[in-house]
Formats: sequence, C-alpha cells, structure tokens
Amino acid sequence: MQSRGFEEIPHMADWSIRVWAEDIPALLAEAARGMNALAGAQLTAGPREMRTFAYEAPDEESMLVAFLSELVYAQEHENMGFDKFRIRLEDSSLKVDMEGAPLASLTKAIKAVTFHNLKIIRTVRGSEVEIVFDV
Repeated sequence: MQSRGFEEIPHMADWSIRVWAEDIPALLAEAARGMNALAGAQLTAGPREMRTFAYEAPDEESMLVAFLSELVYAQEHENMGFDKFRIRLEDSSLKVDMEGAPLASLTKAIKAVTFHNLKIIRTVRGSEVEIVFDV
C-alpha cells in the first residue's frame, strides 16, 4: 500500500480526487500534485521561482482549500505552477515554501476548489480527503 498518493474519482459535473498521505502536511502537498495532474499542468524548464504562502485557519479543511486556491490563482492570473512544497503546520497556522516555474501548458483550467463534502479523515494510511474542483 502506498503511503501517499491520489486518484481521480467519478463526479457528475466537476472533477474530484481522493488523496491520502501519512500526515496533514504531506496530504496538502499530495493534493497539490493531484490538482496539477488533473489540470495537465506542465512547467517550463527555465528558471525556478520560490514563494511563501502563509495562512491562519480554524481547521485543516479551510487550510487545504486556501492553499489549493492560491495555486489555482497562480495558474490563472500569473501563468505560474508550483510542484515542490515544504509545508509546516502549527496549531491554526499554515506556512508553505513553494518552488515552481511558468506554465508551459495547462490542459484544462480549474475554476475553484470547493468545500463540497470536504472532510479530512484519519485512516490506516494516515489522513485522507476527497476534493471536488469546479471546472
């Protein structure tokens, strides 16, 4: 059994993925990788850019949506994609150091990350969540 990963799951109108990882920081990083894979995000081979994202939230689900929404914004408004993440959680505080590059291509844009049935659960694999994306 893989300790972390993602898989696309059927959804009526939008896209949905199931993500699992050993802990919450790894879950957020894997969710970002899954979202990038669904969108077909390909980064240029040129210079890399570092960026930090910080967020205060009352729960892990809000942190997840805020983090992924930041990545959607970067794709849509800045033509940037991020694929390397150093994620730290402390109480209600999230800090992510990200590395990425301009997008070479994007197969399909994601409009939004939703809270639809969003609940991070603890399983034998660690943490797991199903995320629905508005496309």
